[in-house]
Amino acid sequence: MKTVEDFVVLLRDELALSVSAEDLDRGLDSVESWDSVHLLALCTALERETGRPLSLAAVLEAPTLQALYRLAVAP
Repeated sequence: MKTVEDFVVLLRDELALSVSAEDLDRGLDSVESWDSVHLLALCTALERETGRPLSLAAVLEAPTLQALYRLAVAP
Protein backbone atom coordinates (compact mmCIF):
# COMPACT_ATOMS: atom_id res chain seq x y z
CA MET A 1 0.00 0.00 0.00
CA LYS A 2 1.62 3.18 -1.18
CA THR A 3 -1.06 5.66 -2.21
CA VAL A 4 -4.25 7.14 -0.79
CA GLU A 5 -6.13 5.25 -3.50
CA ASP A 6 -4.61 1.98 -2.24
CA PHE A 7 -5.76 2.90 1.26
CA VAL A 8 -9.32 3.60 0.07
CA VAL A 9 -9.38 0.23 -1.72
CA LEU A 10 -8.20 -1.45 1.48
CA LEU A 11 -10.98 0.27 3.46
CA ARG A 12 -13.57 -0.88 0.94
CA ASP A 13 -12.28 -4.43 0.43
CA GLU A 14 -11.08 -5.34 3.92
CA LEU A 15 -13.57 -3.41 6.06
CA ALA A 16 -16.52 -3.10 3.65
CA LEU A 17 -16.67 0.64 4.30
CA SER A 18 -18.24 2.77 1.62
CA VAL A 19 -15.71 5.62 1.60
CA SER A 20 -13.90 7.71 -0.96
CA ALA A 21 -10.71 9.76 -0.78
CA GLU A 22 -12.86 12.78 0.04
CA ASP A 23 -14.09 11.04 3.22
CA LEU A 24 -10.63 10.55 4.71
CA ASP A 25 -10.55 13.91 6.51
CA ARG A 26 -13.90 13.39 8.25
CA GLY A 27 -13.81 12.54 11.95
CA LEU A 28 -13.91 8.82 12.66
CA ASP A 29 -17.16 9.28 14.56
CA SER A 30 -18.79 10.52 11.34
CA VAL A 31 -17.67 7.57 9.18
CA GLU A 32 -20.72 5.43 8.52
CA SER A 33 -20.63 2.10 10.40
CA TRP A 34 -17.29 2.92 12.07
CA ASP A 35 -16.62 1.18 15.39
CA SER A 36 -13.77 -0.23 17.44
CA VAL A 37 -13.85 -3.52 15.54
CA HIS A 38 -13.18 -1.60 12.33
CA LEU A 39 -10.24 0.11 14.02
CA LEU A 40 -8.69 -3.20 15.07
CA ALA A 41 -9.28 -4.75 11.65
CA LEU A 42 -7.78 -1.72 9.94
CA CYS A 43 -4.69 -1.81 12.15
CA THR A 44 -4.19 -5.48 11.37
CA ALA A 45 -4.61 -4.88 7.64
CA LEU A 46 -2.26 -1.88 7.66
CA GLU A 47 0.43 -3.79 9.54
CA ARG A 48 0.09 -6.69 7.12
CA GLU A 49 0.21 -4.44 4.05
CA THR A 50 3.11 -2.27 5.22
CA GLY A 51 5.09 -4.90 7.10
CA ARG A 52 5.48 -2.47 10.00
CA PRO A 53 3.86 -2.26 13.42
CA LEU A 54 1.66 0.68 14.35
CA SER A 55 1.85 2.41 17.71
CA LEU A 56 -1.39 1.66 19.54
CA ALA A 57 -1.17 4.98 21.40
CA ALA A 58 -0.85 6.88 18.11
CA VAL A 59 -3.68 4.89 16.53
CA LEU A 60 -6.00 5.65 19.44
CA GLU A 61 -5.23 9.37 19.12
CA ALA A 62 -5.84 9.49 15.36
CA PRO A 63 -8.93 11.64 14.69
CA THR A 64 -9.44 10.69 11.01
CA LEU A 65 -8.83 7.96 8.46
CA GLN A 66 -6.28 10.31 6.87
CA ALA A 67 -4.35 10.39 10.15
CA LEU A 68 -4.37 6.58 10.28
CA TYR A 69 -3.10 6.46 6.69
CA ARG A 70 -0.26 8.83 7.56
CA LEU A 71 0.70 6.67 10.55
CA ALA A 72 0.85 3.61 8.32
CA VAL A 73 2.94 5.15 5.54
CA ALA A 74 5.16 7.48 7.57
CA PRO A 75 8.87 6.75 7.18
